[in-house]
Amino acid sequence: MSQDISLLVLAAGMGSRYGGLKQLDALGPHGETILEYSIYDAVQAGFTKVVFVIRDHFEKDFREKVGDRFAGKIEVQYVHQHVNPVIEGIANLPVREKPWGTSQAVLVAKEVIQEPFGVINADDYYGQQCFATLGKFLKEGANAQTYAMVGYTLVNTLSEQGHVNRGVCKTDQEGNLASVEEILKIRFSGDQIIHGDVSGQVLSENTIVSMNFWGFHPTIFQELEEGFKKFVRNNIDNPKAEYYIPLIIDDLIKSKKVKVKVLHSEDQWYGVTYREDAEQVKKAFSQFAKEGKYPSPLWPNNVK
Repeated sequence: MSQDISLLVLAAGMGSRYGGLKQLDALGPHGETILEYSIYDAVQAGFTKVVFVIRDHFEKDFREKVGDRFAGKIEVQYVHQHVNPVIEGIANLPVREKPWGTSQAVLVAKEVIQEPFGVINADDYYGQQCFATLGKFLKEGANAQTYAMVGYTLVNTLSEQGHVNRGVCKTDQEGNLASVEEILKIRFSGDQIIHGDVSGQVLSENTIVSMNFWGFHPTIFQELEEGFKKFVRNNIDNPKAEYYIPLIIDDLIKSKKVKVKVLHSEDQWYGVTYREDAEQVKKAFSQFAKEGKYPSPLWPNNVK
């Protein structure tokens, strides 16, 4: 059985709440970006290739500021997510300002990934151990009927600066994912965690959530292609509709096509949903360096 496993990094977002291309922001002690820590953890966990989903117009900057820094450490490829892609068999689509969402972002990598693979966001720090855990699953357990999701404790994934969106998860008696629902506008309100508009609804701080850290078999691409076309047809008049990963996963679970193992993580999440989050992330990465959790610089032979 092949030991090749890939990591697909979703880096095409525009960072509207953040106010810029947060994928390229230098937050580590030697100018490292958040996703470089994920790539470092992936290399340590045995991932053999990383594929970046980006916008074509910032590929040059992305290569120079990020991808070139770990050249030689892992195979690197790039694919593009377009805002208004041509979709076979569907015409008269509305003009969009944002891409069609995370499921479509995964789909654009179908020609370059033929092995089990993980999926992460470029602007999330996930923690070290979860990469080793997911890497082991991808090498030993991933197949056409079995995927995985790294589940995080909700309170460890929130921002003090404003609301976030999370995939809220339920599990069955065997510890497999029973359902995942994208919940919007989750935020702190006093000593509670709420979501939604106006007064909001309360969520437990121990709720298991998806941080878009998935483990897939390449058979997912066929399901994504079929599901995406159906989603577009159903939302052809909605230029803001987004095809989130939890939507396709929920469909596959309910139709009993796949089981999704939940791999729990107690790691503290760090991310930059808002510009004000950046200072907290910088402090965390500086502390990691002091503790020797990561080398500093992260890539000693390739410092800017």
